[in-house]
Amino acid sequence: MGVNNGLTLQEGPTTKASTEQCDHKPLAHYLSLLCFMLTIVTLLQTLCLVQITFTSQSRSIAQEKKLQDLTNRLRKLNQSHHLLFTQYPALSQYCPTINSSTGDRECRPCLADWKLNGDKCFYFSEDRADWISSQYRCMSLGGAVATVKTEEEQEFLFKTAQSLSQGDSYWLGLRGSGVEGTWQWSDGTPLENGPQFWYHQPDITGESNELCGRLTPADNYRRSWFISRCSGQLRRICERRQASLQ
Repeated sequence: MGVNNGLTLQEGPTTKASTEQCDHKPLAHYLSLLCFMLTIVTLLQTLCLVQITFTSQSRSIAQEKKLQDLTNRLRKLNQSHHLLFTQYPALSQYCPTINSSTGDRECRPCLADWKLNGDKCFYFSEDRADWISSQYRCMSLGGAVATVKTEEEQEFLFKTAQSLSQGDSYWLGLRGSGVEGTWQWSDGTPLENGPQFWYHQPDITGESNELCGRLTPADNYRRSWFISRCSGQLRRICERRQASLQ
């Protein structure tokens, strides 16, 4: 039989407050840690923004300096460009002005009215002269009566003459020697060393008159060379090397 001494355990106010304090301590710790982490994140973001701003400013300064350097170089190039065309006005023939307000030029490998093919420029005249006079007139333009060294050149000359001549013939740089029965180009190269495009293979052996070769654009570029007296009055094809900076 047990003894009840009348004592009953009750939870007093002090014990309850202590329990609540124990429950709030971890929460306060987590809040402090969270605040610390937020502070660190904010600091890192600030540092990143400062770094980005500094980098942007550095790049801006570098770009401004680079732009200034390019502007100075462009100014010097424009001065040299102007001086070059002032000292050598003949360059304007190869680099004509295409915009008078800006002074822009367009440089070409051939003079105006000359046609480019390969590394040569060709001029097809409208006036007529004998072969010797034609040679001098081509020389006055810095060239010579045209020579044909490849089939591609022959085809180009034939088709261009066909489109321009209205049936007229053009002197080539071909001249025959009746004494030797041979042909040679105006640059001294023997014709026999290259391709030939005669309508009929000529035999000039024993000819006492001067004979020269002409191109007549008819139906077939492979058969478009003919013999003519060098005193005849024909148009001419001049050639010269294309302009180059090399």
